[in-house]
Amino acid sequence: MDSRIGFGRKEDTVKRIVILGAGKSATVLIDFLLAEAKERGWTIGVGDLDPELAKSKVAGHPAGESFAFDVHDSASRREQITGADLVISMVPASLHPKIAEDCIALGVHFVCASYVGDEMRGLSEAAKRAGVILLNELGVDPGVDHMSAMEGLDELKSQGAKVHRFETYTGGLIAPHCDDNPWRYKFTWNPRNVVLAGQGVVKFKHNGRFKYIPYHRLFKRYEKLIVPGYGAFEGYPNRDSLKYRSHYSLFDTDTIYRGTLRRPGFCRAWDCLVQLGVTDDSYELEDLAGLTWREWINSYLWYDRGMSVELKLQAYLKLEHNAPEFDQLQWLGIFDDEPIGLTRGTPAQILQKRLEDKWTMGPDDQDMIVMVHKTGFERDGERHLVQSSMVCMGDDHERTAMAKTVGLPLAIGAMLVLDGTIERRGVVIPTVPEVYRPVMAELKKHGIEFTHEEEPFDDSRNRS
Repeated sequence: MDSRIGFGRKEDTVKRIVILGAGKSATVLIDFLLAEAKERGWTIGVGDLDPELAKSKVAGHPAGESFAFDVHDSASRREQITGADLVISMVPASLHPKIAEDCIALGVHFVCASYVGDEMRGLSEAAKRAGVILLNELGVDPGVDHMSAMEGLDELKSQGAKVHRFETYTGGLIAPHCDDNPWRYKFTWNPRNVVLAGQGVVKFKHNGRFKYIPYHRLFKRYEKLIVPGYGAFEGYPNRDSLKYRSHYSLFDTDTIYRGTLRRPGFCRAWDCLVQLGVTDDSYELEDLAGLTWREWINSYLWYDRGMSVELKLQAYLKLEHNAPEFDQLQWLGIFDDEPIGLTRGTPAQILQKRLEDKWTMGPDDQDMIVMVHKTGFERDGERHLVQSSMVCMGDDHERTAMAKTVGLPLAIGAMLVLDGTIERRGVVIPTVPEVYRPVMAELKKHGIEFTHEEEPFDDSRNRS
């Protein structure tokens, strides 16, 4: 029997996979499917708004072809989807439903890595009637987080254990040997999402009580974690952990909490930017043209001709002169006298420009994805806490950890749909055994696997 769970089967007829979008996260996905295409006799089409980018990703492979693709051109969308057996959408998340609607109309299966929104959810019944699967949330977060969580939770439940606590954290970070700035962080994914992270009200459950954190307090409320072999991290809470009660069947769990990982010191320094107001995206600044970084920061502080901007900021934020947070802010260059270089923008957009100057990965930098689950459970009258950890390192600037942990689940899921292993139809996320078992088994062969450590159960912590 083939140990690859159906991955060794050769199809009787040629099948076509179309990948729409050839950005950074698509590199490993495309490489993986092209490598499988020869054995299976498949063809892989790759489209992008930049046809040269799509062409470079196919790289002359005999089973691949590239084409120009504009997601807003409905005729072009339908032309490329017609004749495909499966479409993998790598376009911005808000545009997935347009592609999914075309897939339903044309009887083509659909896979993407993004969260299911109301518009996508509303397509489920039509997809079922058309015999089409809309397989969503099959990336890293969401994706690997769902699958690894359910793998562990279902195993515990099969042993008769009762889960009391479930915490999960994910971070896209810089590899330790490239960790060369005081923030210990560089952009490994969408910078705008990083700048706007956490805005809104955070909701989670702790020790049987529902907890809420407003944005201006969020980065003061972080958890400390240790990942074996990689040291210390801190995790701040994501916006809404409560919706995962239904995803993971954890309605009776005393604690459910989802967070984002950063290295120690990040949250305190980022909180300074939040308290200043420079992460706000709700208004544009006046007279921005010609404004310097120093003048921009000064515009959030009181008028005092006798105090420098630095001293006013330290006083406003109640920072000691030698506080590490102040060193981190100074390193960003927010006190520089050089012009910002924008004619319009919100505070968040201005901050993003500064951060992109400072946090962009260098050509030799490598990223890493870190994921941690902490599961408290009772079995045979005894309480346990298990920490499950996964660290994935990028190979280079193209084959990043992010590209691996997004692209490989998508590729594997697509293959499982086409070979008939996944038979569900309609909107599906990978929390069901039919999806997560074979995908996780294959991911382990590519080095994406979890280690597990059991530690004494301590339920006395209080996120107050």
